[in-house]
Amino acid sequence: MKAAVIESVGKAVVAEVPDPTPGPRDVVVEVAACGLCGTDLHILQGEFAPRLPIVPGHEFAGEVVGVGSRVTEVSVGDQVAVDPSLYCHECRYCRTGHNNLCERWAAIGVTAAGGAAQYAVAPVANCVKLPEHVRTQDAALIEPLSCAVRGYDVLQSRLGAHVLIYGSGTMGLMMLELAKRTGAASVDMVDLNAARLETARQLGVSAAAATPDELDRPQGWDLVIDATGNAAAIQDGLDRVSKAGTFLQFGVADYATRVQIDPYRIYNQEITITGSMAVLHSYERAAELFAGGVLDPDVFISDRLPLDRYPQALDQFAAGVGRKIVVVP
Repeated sequence: MKAAVIESVGKAVVAEVPDPTPGPRDVVVEVAACGLCGTDLHILQGEFAPRLPIVPGHEFAGEVVGVGSRVTEVSVGDQVAVDPSLYCHECRYCRTGHNNLCERWAAIGVTAAGGAAQYAVAPVANCVKLPEHVRTQDAALIEPLSCAVRGYDVLQSRLGAHVLIYGSGTMGLMMLELAKRTGAASVDMVDLNAARLETARQLGVSAAAATPDELDRPQGWDLVIDATGNAAAIQDGLDRVSKAGTFLQFGVADYATRVQIDPYRIYNQEITITGSMAVLHSYERAAELFAGGVLDPDVFISDRLPLDRYPQALDQFAAGVGRKIVVVP
C-alpha cells in the first residue's frame, strides 16, 4: 500500500509499505482522510516518536475493510473514527484514571504506524462508529476536537467567564467553539495571522486582534488559553490572567521552550497554571458533538490534498497557510 513515511529527522516521503495485518482484536481501516497536526511537525523534528521511520497520522477516519478473529463490535463496511491513544492500563497513572499520562504511553501515528496511508490498523476498542449523516472525510476532525474537549475538562470553566485565546489555527478555533457553548461571557482571540483571525470573526469571536493591547480588558481575562506553543505568546498570556483566573497551556511547545513566571503574583492573586495533554475520556463525547454539528467542517478544513503530496502538505502546515489540512489517500 501507499503511505507517508517520516524516514529521518527532516525527511518525509511517500512510499510503498506492507499492508497492515490485524491482530485478533484489531480492525483494518481504509482511510478516508487524515489530518495534519503540530505533533506531526514535532515528529519530523525528531521529537515524540521513539524511533524513525514511522508512518504518521493520528487524526483519521475511514471504512472498516478487515476485522480480527475476535472482533464483534464492528463489521466490514462500518464507517469509523479512530482514537489513536494506546495505554498500558497497568501503570499507576492508568490505574488512577490518568491514562493520557501513561508511563508507557503510545499512539497510532506517533509510536505505531498511523493513518497517513491507504490503510491503517487499530484496536477495535479505539474505533467509534459514525452516524450515516457524518461524512467520513470530515471525521478526521474528531481527534483534535477530543483534545479540545479534554482541555475544557481541565479548565472546569464557569458560566460568564471572559476568555482569551492565543492562536486562531484549528485548535484555537475549536476552543472558541467550545467556549461559546460553555457559557462564556466573551471570547477574544489574538493572532499575527490576519487570514486566520478572519475565520475567527466568521465563527463569532467577540473580538480579534494582533495583540491583547488592542483589546479593552485592562483587568485581564478569567481564562487564558495558549493554542500556539510559541514562547512569546505563552509569556504574554501568563501576564494577561486576571485575579483568581486560569492559564491553560494547550498548544504543544517544543522541548526547549522556556518562559518566566512570577511566583508571588501566582500566590497573591490565586492564579492557576495548568496543562492539557491529548485525549482523556473525551473521544466519544467529541464524536457525539461532531455528529451534532458543533463544528462546520467546510470552515475548519481549508485544504484536502492527495496523499502523494504529504511532504508538501507538511511544508504548507509549517508555514501557517490555511487551517486544518487533510490528506486523502
